[in-house]
Amino acid sequence: MTSRTKQPPPTVGFLLHDVARLLRKRFEQHARDSGLTRSQWQVLAYLDQNAGIQQGALAELMDVEPITVGRLLDKLESCGLAERRSHATDRRIWQLYLTEKARPKLRELLALGEITRAEAFGDIPQAERDQLLATLGQMKANLTAACQVPVAERQVQNG
Repeated sequence: MTSRTKQPPPTVGFLLHDVARLLRKRFEQHARDSGLTRSQWQVLAYLDQNAGIQQGALAELMDVEPITVGRLLDKLESCGLAERRSHATDRRIWQLYLTEKARPKLRELLALGEITRAEAFGDIPQAERDQLLATLGQMKANLTAACQVPVAERQVQNG
């Protein structure tokens, strides 16, 4: 007979990763019949919030390579949902925008996101939801600030 050791509770990183993965999976299940992939939906959502963004900056927001964003944009342009416009003063720069045809798709995206969030939050009281969002927002701010300082420099400061 083998004895079982008690497993430690999951760390915040693993738990956040698992929740994010399950949110993506569930959203994809809801969006299966939409005609778009989750990555294409993500581009539409970012373009809605960042009209005129350049491809490299969008790739950075999405945490993917610029070539990946380029392929996603090619597909969205061919569907008439996004467009590249030349920059007013620099011909080498393309700015990215949603088209009017994308607006109904974006509303669909928002509705599917709301359904997915409602499933995730289930019966969690509003006050706890608000606290979770506030805590995650502060964690994001902390990590954003920490990422601005190279690790070696931070170790010297704390050393």
